[in-house]
Amino acid sequence: MHYTAAAVTDRGRKRPSNEDAFGFSVEHGVFVVCDGMGGAAAGEIASSLAADEVVRLLSSREADARLPEAAESAISKANHVIHSRAQRNVKLNGMGTTLVGLLASENHVLVFNVGDSRCYRLRNLTLEQVTLDHSLVEEQVRLGRMTASEALRSPLRNVITRALGTQPEVTPDTFELEAADGDLFLLCSDGLTRELPDQQIESLLAAELPLDELCAHLVAAAKKAGGSDNITCLLVRATA
Repeated sequence: MHYTAAAVTDRGRKRPSNEDAFGFSVEHGVFVVCDGMGGAAAGEIASSLAADEVVRLLSSREADARLPEAAESAISKANHVIHSRAQRNVKLNGMGTTLVGLLASENHVLVFNVGDSRCYRLRNLTLEQVTLDHSLVEEQVRLGRMTASEALRSPLRNVITRALGTQPEVTPDTFELEAADGDLFLLCSDGLTRELPDQQIESLLAAELPLDELCAHLVAAAKKAGGSDNITCLLVRATA
């Protein structure tokens, strides 16, 4: 299986800066999107550190390393780097970042996430959400204590329950998949998913366009819908 990728990040229409970051290495099958948080420039620092560290660590993994263990080790080390940096600088206190990543080896794909940045897979024109948000409202929905429509309106929808850098330790969720010819994976920050429903994302991804144009169309649609947050889209296509 071969993989190709493209990504676009945009400040959006309301935010003064872009605290999202992405990184990838097609050669090593590593793809990451992060959405930072924290005062001043702290969010930008956290997301850039996470993206850079995870891509670097996973690109240099041992050839025989199992994908889940490799991802969990990289997340742990990146978390330590961000948390230690925040401890040393009071201006960065409390900084953190979400992270969603994909690690591919032949037809084996591992998706991993911390926070509410998401991974979707489009297969045979049908969109499926792979990851589960680590957010207060989504966890309430999964427990049956809140409806999906209530979650969309909740004043607590920005509260995430897991992030890199805010605590000494963090554990990602991991999802092992088998890639099929033509699969299209979308890694994105919540600046996309808060503006566009899944049906619209599915429709946009169904267009037969180069990956960079698909990314640009997703970002443009999110900005047209409000663009209230930074928007990052990273697309990965599997071909036999």
